[in-house]
Amino acid sequence: MKSQEIRQKFLEFFESKKHTIVPSAPMVLKDDPTLMFTNAGMVPFKEYFLGNGTPKNTRLTDTQKCLRVSGKHNDLEEVGKDTYHHTMFEMLGNWSFGDYFKEEAIAWAWELLTEVYGISKDSLYVTIFEGDKGEDLDRDTEAYNFWKQHIAEDRILNGNKKDNFWEMGAQGPCGPCSEIHADIRSEEEKKAVDGRTLVNEDHPQVIEIWNLVFMQYNRMADGSLIKLPAQHVDTGMGFERLCMVLQGVQSNYDTDVFTPLMREIETITNSKCGNDEEVDIAVRVIADHVRAVSFSIADGQLPSNTGAGYVIRRILRRAIRYGFTFLDTKEPFIYKLVATLVSQMGDAFPELEAQKNLITNVIREEEASFLRTLEQGLVMLDGMISAFAKGDSLSGEKAFELYDTFGFPIDLTALILSEKGYKLDEKGFEAELQKQKDRSRSAGKVETGDWNILQEDAEEEFIGYDTLETNVKITRYRKTESKKDGELFQLVFNLTPFYPEGGGQVGDKGYLEAPNGEVVYIVDTKKENNLIIHLAKNLPRSTDGTFKAVVDTKQRNRTNANHSATHLLHQALRKVLGTHVEQKGSMVHSRNLRFDFSHFSKVTSEELREVEDFVNARIRENLPLEEQRGIAYEQAIDEGAIALFGEKYGDVVRTIRFGKSMELCGGTHVKQTGDIWHFKITSEGAVASGIRRIEAITNDSAKDYFTSETEAYNQVKATLKGNQDPVKAISGLMEENTALKKQVEALIKEKAQNLGGDLEKEFETINGIQFLAKKVDLDAGAIKDLAFKLGEGKDDVFLLFGTEQNGKALLSCYISKALVKSKDLNAGTVVRELGKYIQGGGGGQPFFATAGGKKPEGIDEALEAVREFLKE
Repeated sequence: MKSQEIRQKFLEFFESKKHTIVPSAPMVLKDDPTLMFTNAGMVPFKEYFLGNGTPKNTRLTDTQKCLRVSGKHNDLEEVGKDTYHHTMFEMLGNWSFGDYFKEEAIAWAWELLTEVYGISKDSLYVTIFEGDKGEDLDRDTEAYNFWKQHIAEDRILNGNKKDNFWEMGAQGPCGPCSEIHADIRSEEEKKAVDGRTLVNEDHPQVIEIWNLVFMQYNRMADGSLIKLPAQHVDTGMGFERLCMVLQGVQSNYDTDVFTPLMREIETITNSKCGNDEEVDIAVRVIADHVRAVSFSIADGQLPSNTGAGYVIRRILRRAIRYGFTFLDTKEPFIYKLVATLVSQMGDAFPELEAQKNLITNVIREEEASFLRTLEQGLVMLDGMISAFAKGDSLSGEKAFELYDTFGFPIDLTALILSEKGYKLDEKGFEAELQKQKDRSRSAGKVETGDWNILQEDAEEEFIGYDTLETNVKITRYRKTESKKDGELFQLVFNLTPFYPEGGGQVGDKGYLEAPNGEVVYIVDTKKENNLIIHLAKNLPRSTDGTFKAVVDTKQRNRTNANHSATHLLHQALRKVLGTHVEQKGSMVHSRNLRFDFSHFSKVTSEELREVEDFVNARIRENLPLEEQRGIAYEQAIDEGAIALFGEKYGDVVRTIRFGKSMELCGGTHVKQTGDIWHFKITSEGAVASGIRRIEAITNDSAKDYFTSETEAYNQVKATLKGNQDPVKAISGLMEENTALKKQVEALIKEKAQNLGGDLEKEFETINGIQFLAKKVDLDAGAIKDLAFKLGEGKDDVFLLFGTEQNGKALLSCYISKALVKSKDLNAGTVVRELGKYIQGGGGGQPFFATAGGKKPEGIDEALEAVREFLKE
């Protein structure tokens, strides 16, 4: 069976069991503060398990794109080394929300595997939860009794809490689970070793393929378990592993999910799998990683230096590094694999086909950039190596500097050191890495208590499109604490006018007023698992009764103007630059807006002016807001609404139209475009290959901008004594300044040349070294020229010059290359040590280095200190 057929048969089977097929949610999460990526099939349905939403059907089925590269579920380091771990993978699932439970889930799983897919019953084992005394949980005899109707009892194995009790996280819905394992070893191997003994022992041919989770409990903040009011089924089957079993191969990478990619890698890199384990691992890593990166970009997450973008960049750089080291690829090539991936999976995941060009361009640019970085890192590493003797170790601190500054992989550092006869202080590196992780974890860690439920089954309603003030009741609250924000309280109301952060728009601020006049300020509003959560620094003295909830009107109105302006900007860019322009991200604050979009080149100043003029023309037309709520998704698309890739839309959506601009949007907007007042672009630039960013202002910020610019212009005119043509006057001054600078540079150069002859007479000999330490009145460039001139043709010169410039201190050290080797001297080490005298630091090459500091009066001490150093 081809992989496409395997996927389709799964979905059709559960459709026949009255399940609704739903499309895969985006792999990159935008509105979940607890996760960066969808790491399991149940993630898109969290709100249903938590009781915060109602699915359109109590039975659903899908294939979900997942990524496991961080946190508890992190498979990154195993990828390529074994045959069954991946970063990006598909999870086939069927779901019951308060409908069927263990009996049907078990029976249907067995029917699908043995009758539809035809897997031999003799190759399957199942596990059930054995119970846990510490948790006061009994053995799952219910699941056992259902299983023994289908499979021999000696193939039903007990599993411990680690393997057979599934939890969403530290808190939340959880329950026992049954895993289904397949033994795909040869008959001879099966006879030699009983498969029972290999289940959950990380054997590459005795693997878990399906996990049936029975959600029965809710884990509380104190660790206790309480029964859920409704029981749910959450199953997940690894698509790639299922393909391995059904296609009769011994590795996921031997299935048709991966073989087309791997053949293409072999062709492009002129390599061959099967002869060298390192080559095999490299090809597997690249095939896996290009899938993860491509799907992430298609879902709207570009490689970057922070958050989810950093994770994607790290995955791609890992692939590049494997190609660089083991396949000898020094030029970008991974981007060429995108076409193969799209031809394989574009039908099942149309976002790949739609974003093919963007994915290709981004990967190509990232490859080119990191290959340059690798070269820089190699030069830096060579510089570090030159400072110590063969057999010595590179310190963990230095290795971490390479890793942190250049993204230089530690395993590549270790490999290069080993080839050149040096060692790596791996423990020191791990210690530095752990410090960074601890800092990051400490900053982001949030301690969350259990919800205090004041009203059971209270339905929350958002009314903020129509009003900014209403009476509310608090239905639940909990306390959170983090190093970043301190102690906060999360409040949920029965209805709310506060817009929660989402779709690029910031959350509302405002206040709650109690009947007794007490005021609680709402500092932010967010959405989590379909709950609108209001963040406050404190709780009302009493949480009972009715409160007046008031949104900060001024901030909301400014935000509305900026959000509506992003829609008009999107329309303008498509009009001016072309319909290839697609929104790739946005940020809407009350003070400004940011808009990322796909485009292949810098936007010219003429084009930017045309975009501004287009938006402002729409503002002057004072176009009314045409809003449709509760319209079917397909109808909205048919009517011309623009949907954004990477966004999760329901069957029913909201559309926003201003004239010919129509988009799917859940944000807040002005009632008519005239409320925007004016639109002004403040910057335009690149954020990634093929992605540009425009930042702009409207409304009060635009008014403030023009006021400030006018004041600055008036000050310039006053400074120029009322000159009637300030631009011409400034150009004249700049030309005059350039000419004067050239004269000054020539004078300084002449001064340095004259000084050189005098300074040679001041050399003194210390321990066989010609030495000079002196304070001079020259700039950094002139000092360097002077030092190299004085050292020219000499093997025994040691120079240290100090100078003061603009209130700052500068030290420059020159050491003849022969001295560097014979006396084991290093100018970089010298200036780093002397930097403490001027309250600064620096570095450079062994023969020339500089240090800067903020204490010029320390220069004399530094000059004397180096003299004493040479004497010793």
